[in-house]
Amino acid sequence: MVTAIHLAKPEDFDRLDALVAAFHQEEGIELSPDQRQSGLLPLLEGIPHGVAYLIGPARAPIGYIVLTFTWSVEYGGLDGFIDEIYLRPAVRGRGIASEVMQTLPAKLAEAGLNTIHLEVDRDNARAMKLYERIGFRPRESYVIMSKRLRS
Repeated sequence: MVTAIHLAKPEDFDRLDALVAAFHQEEGIELSPDQRQSGLLPLLEGIPHGVAYLIGPARAPIGYIVLTFTWSVEYGGLDGFIDEIYLRPAVRGRGIASEVMQTLPAKLAEAGLNTIHLEVDRDNARAMKLYERIGFRPRESYVIMSKRLRS
């Protein structure tokens, strides 16, 4: 299987926004449409801090992945954080997420990314199994902590 994945651009906003809204509803993330737009548009317009990719056919994507970039002394330079990944429920369980999560990091490594991180709910055994199967490992002595600076 070779799942299409392409860098989202401003003209993809409506398709991406619909997928993000579906994911946020599923996860109980409460953002207004304006807040969602503020988070997505800069990614589509080419800010250097992150990217969004659409998964599946360009005109009818079945999912998306958002990756942000950071710098790490510990990991020797440029690293990334998977902020969100989502597939429509009807296409889950077909190996699409596994393929994307194996192919995209390999391409990002070729572009200079040293490490990729993600956050997963400890109670989401299915996602944990997927991520571990493709090489992600929990950092047992670390916990991601967050402090919102602006709302």
